[in-house]
Amino acid sequence: MKRKALITSISGTILSQKESNLFKVHKPWGIILFKRNIKNFDQTKKLIKSIKYTFNDKNYPILIDEEGGTVCRLTSLLDNKPYSQNFFGKLYKKNKKLGFSIYDNYIYSLSSVLKKLGININTVPVLDILKKNTHKIIISRTYSSNIKIIKTLGKLCIRSYKKNKIGTVIKHIPGHGSASSDSHKTLPIVRKNQKNLNKSDFKCFKGMKSHFAMTAHILFSHIDSKNSVTHSSNLIKKIIRKQIGFRGILISDDISMKALKYDLVENAKRSLSAGCNLTLYCSGKYHESKRLLKELPLIDSFTIKKTSQFYKFLR
Repeated sequence: MKRKALITSISGTILSQKESNLFKVHKPWGIILFKRNIKNFDQTKKLIKSIKYTFNDKNYPILIDEEGGTVCRLTSLLDNKPYSQNFFGKLYKKNKKLGFSIYDNYIYSLSSVLKKLGININTVPVLDILKKNTHKIIISRTYSSNIKIIKTLGKLCIRSYKKNKIGTVIKHIPGHGSASSDSHKTLPIVRKNQKNLNKSDFKCFKGMKSHFAMTAHILFSHIDSKNSVTHSSNLIKKIIRKQIGFRGILISDDISMKALKYDLVENAKRSLSAGCNLTLYCSGKYHESKRLLKELPLIDSFTIKKTSQFYKFLR
């Protein structure tokens, strides 16, 4: 499986000829879609079909970030804004049985739309714990400040999507809840000690059997004083892999975010060197995607194995 260790993105509502030619030569592991790529149902279905045709692969990974609430990419197709993870967390807190059932039905309904379009990975659930200082970029995207609610609804989310043959991406591992700034704009620094983090932020991710996870662009100063999680082999190996026990494919958050201080290629290479299996690029600019695809390595044997397992799951 000769693919580059990159999930990339495209610029518009059709796959341009130059994008298609680039992908045929330098094959990215997968492609993620955004609002700019989605105009209507038929157009989106046609776009995804053309991407899969380019790779001659009906199971080619097509990702979307459709959390509901403030993070909706399908707004031209459906109104998902009322249904944030925080909405379902509050509903479950009021009535566990009803909240559980409604959330399960919601995922089933959304999954049917994703499947009809040809999307096979949704980058949910957000397992960050809600705290007093949690930045507003995360607040509505979290289930709760209660770890039990987070784990219950997180496991339901993963399990429900699996029933519908759609992969999930738990994020932002090992936890974004203690960050008081927006990693799109700057590097958040969390100064809590590991003992405190083990009991809260990190605990939310344990036991989550998702095919994929996405790193947090956060610096935990008591664990690694120099590197964000995405660039920290210490955090990836000791916390994410060993302590949390995540065994799936680890994806970096978007390498074009300002929390990472190097240029795109260096951000990508450092994430892979630290232990990420794939790096994510979301801006959709052809020349940047081209540069990344030319300079990044092929996926490693671990990622090949896990990708094959994901393909078997999709059958």
